Amino acid sequence: MAIEYPTRDEIGQILKSSKKIAVVGLSDNPERTSYMVSKAMQDAGYEIIPVNPTVDEVLGQKAVANLTDIKEHIDIVNVFRRSEHLLDVAKEFLKIDADVFWSQLGLENEEAYHLLKENDKTVIMNRCIKVEHAMTK
Repeated sequence: MAIEYPTRDEIGQILKSSKKIAVVGLSDNPERTSYMVSKAMQDAGYEIIPVNPTVDEVLGQKAVANLTDIKEHIDIVNVFRRSEHLLDVAKEFLKIDADVFWSQLGLENEEAYHLLKENDKTVIMNRCIKVEHAMTK
């Protein structure tokens, strides 16, 4: 099965209809890409849920250790973990109520992609959510 991601228009629709983003690997260091991207999305009006077992709070939001600690519906899970960790994150993603699995620029994993697609999930990999959001305005 070939890897096919949503088109730029479809990504725009996803971003317009989404409100809540869980960010896996969100750092509390303002100089890290995950922090800068998540802050930009928060400033754009999205609710950010930090997912990182090593921090208590990021961007004024209480962090959770794992995706499975989130009990509410999540529109997008944005992943800032190295490509070799994406399959594990994808397996955890399938255990929660979330719509879109999104891995950040430079991050792709074919096995994770196929697992998610087999479960009818929307998958976006190797794209920066902040850049895509800026292009949809």
